[in-house]
Amino acid sequence: MPAPGSQQSGPQQEEQESAQAGEVARLLSYAVILAASVFLFFDARGLPTSRWEVLGAGAFPQLVFGLLSALCALAIVGSLRKLNLAAVRGFAGAALDWLRTRYLVLVMAACFGLYLLAVPQFGFSVATFVFLLATQLVLAPRRWTSFLLALGIALLFSFGLNALFAEVFDVFLPRGS
Repeated sequence: MPAPGSQQSGPQQEEQESAQAGEVARLLSYAVILAASVFLFFDARGLPTSRWEVLGAGAFPQLVFGLLSALCALAIVGSLRKLNLAAVRGFAGAALDWLRTRYLVLVMAACFGLYLLAVPQFGFSVATFVFLLATQLVLAPRRWTSFLLALGIALLFSFGLNALFAEVFDVFLPRGS
């Protein structure tokens, strides 16, 4: 048993750090679910109403997402009460190191999210061309041959794929607004 005031070491400390890391992960997941449910709660207000329904089409989704938001808020409060703030500061430094080592994954996820938002606005061909070119340029070595190859691949799999689907299969991919 360690003396009072001394640092814990070994398996006990690792177990506590693991428990704190798990609690922080739960806290983050609660925050993400809360944000999504609040967004969907307000988005459900825009559902069209029927003259035969008193409450409207958005009443049930609003009820579900409102309850989910309240439960997530309570879970966040409970999770914050369990956290040791000193351990969280150490975990935050470790999390930043983890993010720095995986920045390419985060860049690719951001590019894909932007791509999903761009397809309805700009259409399949333009959005796919920009997405493929950007992601290949992020991942490829910085040479002219790499750039030319990325440009060819982006052209082929955006405009070429759109032409293939339109001419051969009579399937028209989104054109954008």
